[in-house]
Amino acid sequence: MAIGVVGLTVGLALGGVVLLGALGFVLQRTVDTEAFRTADAVALLAAEDALPDPLPVAGGQVRVQVVDAQGRIRAASIDADRLVPMVRPERLNRDGRQRLEVPAERVGLNGPVRVVAVPAGTAADPLTVLVARSMADVRHSTHVVRTILLVAFPLLVAVLAAVAWRVVGATLRPVEALRRGAEEITGRAGTGRLPVPASADEIHRLAVTLNGMLGRLESARVRQRAFVSDAAHELRSPLANIRTELEVAQRLADRTDWTAVTANLLADTERLSRLVDDLLLLARLDETPPARGTGPVELGVLLTEVAARYPSPPVRVTLPAGPLWTIGTVEELRRVLTNLVDNAVRHAQGDVVLAAEATTSTTGVAGTTTGSGVGAYHLVTVTDDGPGVPVADRQRVFDRFTRLDDGRARDDGGAGLGLAIVRELVRRAGGSITLTDAPGQQGLRVCLLLPALPADDGQRSTARDDDLPPPAHH
Repeated sequence: MAIGVVGLTVGLALGGVVLLGALGFVLQRTVDTEAFRTADAVALLAAEDALPDPLPVAGGQVRVQVVDAQGRIRAASIDADRLVPMVRPERLNRDGRQRLEVPAERVGLNGPVRVVAVPAGTAADPLTVLVARSMADVRHSTHVVRTILLVAFPLLVAVLAAVAWRVVGATLRPVEALRRGAEEITGRAGTGRLPVPASADEIHRLAVTLNGMLGRLESARVRQRAFVSDAAHELRSPLANIRTELEVAQRLADRTDWTAVTANLLADTERLSRLVDDLLLLARLDETPPARGTGPVELGVLLTEVAARYPSPPVRVTLPAGPLWTIGTVEELRRVLTNLVDNAVRHAQGDVVLAAEATTSTTGVAGTTTGSGVGAYHLVTVTDDGPGVPVADRQRVFDRFTRLDDGRARDDGGAGLGLAIVRELVRRAGGSITLTDAPGQQGLRVCLLLPALPADDGQRSTARDDDLPPPAHH
């Protein structure tokens, strides 16, 4: 505010100086123009040798003299001196027009006097016409304007400063409210929202944006607390089992079956290791952006490789005649299929069917996005004949640490992170995943849509990779 007032004062002062300078220049030019007009009229009479005596002059603040080369006065206005010229002869230029300042007492006028000189007469008898005009009116006008500016400028600055103070205060009042709201949120557990001003301006949009950011931060904080709480609970269970096994073995001493104890400890350790690996993977997925520009993956080879890991119960693979190419990371897609097949094998009563096909529509697959063009997506399905998942829980099972009641009762049940990892990896691959009923039988079908790559592009990319020379060994 102070800087603005100082800048305003400096600007008005400079404007006043410029105004006074312009006003004085214009008034002086006006006086000179009128004096030259009078001198030109008298010079025309002198050229025709028709000078009257006295010279006719309009106004009492004008004096006119016609002097010759020796400084003698040939003619003068009624109020002009007929003996002493207004300008000394040595100051006159006989060949050009002049503007001169002379003392007021030499002319007999009030205030500073402006004199113009215009050549007249003939070459044989050169004359000079002198016209003097008083600058008192000009000085008086300039003084009046300067006085008005000196009085009005401070008042104007004061009024503008007061208006600016009110306007700036009204503008910054919502900002101060936002600051107090932010301080309250930081200092204590409040509503977690900033006050939104009623005016639909930039501050209103800023408050709405900040509230949206606070909402997202609060949601992330809630998810983080829930994640930490669930992780601590899941980690406590295998640690408690390990501690119990060791305490019982220590009490029984010689009667302890160390072979059984070792097997139980290894099982709990493996469970703990898988849980830690899953937690680290989810944390890495939350922090790192999806990988771009990864190479093509042929789904038929990948599905066959994953199915070979489950000899009993067998996992049958159904593939179309041609190759199915998609863009992604092989390790991430393998992890997705492995987690889905693990769940299917755990709950299946018979075979598990792993199939893939090209599709151009996602009709009937909820929560997915329709592709564009032929072969825009590849549909990968994992079908089992187990108890299935209720419709009400088919979205909830993708949340972290979510297990249904039957899953919690099983000793080999996971920590509820498998499907959460699958969803994150599928999102990174640009696809989608949904759960539906198995067709024609009891069970569950997992529908996985992955972006398709034309077979020609995939084969060309694979050929380019094969043509590359092997790396040199040093």
